[in-house]
Amino acid sequence: MENRELTCIGCPMGCQLTVTMDNGEVTEVKGNTCPKGDIYARKEVVNPTRIVTSTVKVTGGDKERVSVKTANDIPKSKIFEVMKDIDAATVAAPISIGDVLVKDVAGTGVDVIATRNILAV
Repeated sequence: MENRELTCIGCPMGCQLTVTMDNGEVTEVKGNTCPKGDIYARKEVVNPTRIVTSTVKVTGGDKERVSVKTANDIPKSKIFEVMKDIDAATVAAPISIGDVLVKDVAGTGVDVIATRNILAV
């Protein structure tokens, strides 16, 4: 048996969680005050994922960069590959919130989308 201590980020409460594992499988989650804590703990110890936020270079726009994020969470182990693809991207204005700027980033099946509007100049 192995115990792992986590701070839940599923809601603003920040519950202190204890996850009990046996042979790599979660057998118990303690300390959560809502169901989100149980879900977060099980996912975090077995297959951690993250939403990645950054910026992408823009040509012909009223701003030089546009803020972006992954449309869904990606495997934590892929963050550096995702950032490499985002850093290599350049997009042309105009850009609207929600536009897909990088498709299937780092082979994750997840797109990178714009989180602000950029006007063409």
